[in-house]
Amino acid sequence: MLDKAAHENFPVAPFFVPRAWRTDLMAVYGFARLVDDIGDGDLAPGGGDAVLLGLDRAQADDRLALLDALEADLHRVFSDRAPGPRHPLMRRLGPTVRRCGLSPEPFLGLIAANRQDQHVRRYATYEDLAAYCELSANPVGRLVLGITGTASPERIRHSDAVCTGLQIVEHIQDVAEDLGRDRVYLPGEDLKHFGVSESDLAAPSGGASVRALIAHEAERARALLNEGTPLVGSVHGRLKLLLAGFVAGGRAALQAVAAADHDVLPGPPKPTKLSLLREVRATLRREG
Repeated sequence: MLDKAAHENFPVAPFFVPRAWRTDLMAVYGFARLVDDIGDGDLAPGGGDAVLLGLDRAQADDRLALLDALEADLHRVFSDRAPGPRHPLMRRLGPTVRRCGLSPEPFLGLIAANRQDQHVRRYATYEDLAAYCELSANPVGRLVLGITGTASPERIRHSDAVCTGLQIVEHIQDVAEDLGRDRVYLPGEDLKHFGVSESDLAAPSGGASVRALIAHEAERARALLNEGTPLVGSVHGRLKLLLAGFVAGGRAALQAVAAADHDVLPGPPKPTKLSLLREVRATLRREG
């Protein structure tokens, strides 16, 4: 599960951050991946995770039961009472929570987002989608600020903009994959405005209207990343480089989408390492 960190648009816990931060970032990433894998039905076959969470193997495909069991295990992380957490990833999370003084709310938000995914599969307006991102993405940035001891109201506001932008970038890249899961994370009002139907999204490649829609969503994501970029300039040292990597990952992914002429239907356009490094440098120059 943790090996998926290498495939994100941005570095999750790069080599240059202090070892303690890297350990804590990977603990949080492990939790986030476990929640997403439950919500997407991507757990390893055999029901091992269900058993670890105290369920029967027969419940291995019951995503809501798994999310409920995970939430119960999360409460054990924050409790001083025995027994402790059941799942190894949750036991790994405990020291991070105690060392960094993290609260349960961001973790509960990620679980709530995946519960929502089980019954909400379309979003009528951008405001509806942004409310989903408040659960599915923004908690991650808040946890990073908590781990690094740098949270403040202004930084949280900027972090939320970056995280929502990154989530929209991911939605843009994964249109075809999401539709295969019967989910559409493009606002219905935007599909209507550009004259795009869901059958258009199911095509092997995008026509002009689909590409115009994707370009619109990409510009929205770019504006959010720009809005949140002052976060990078508000910190120093290796944390500045880490946060620049998050912003640059989103910008480089948007470059890859643009280079594909906004045709994301054949598969998610991915940035190269060189383009990511260029964006990191550009971000640091602007916010240094």
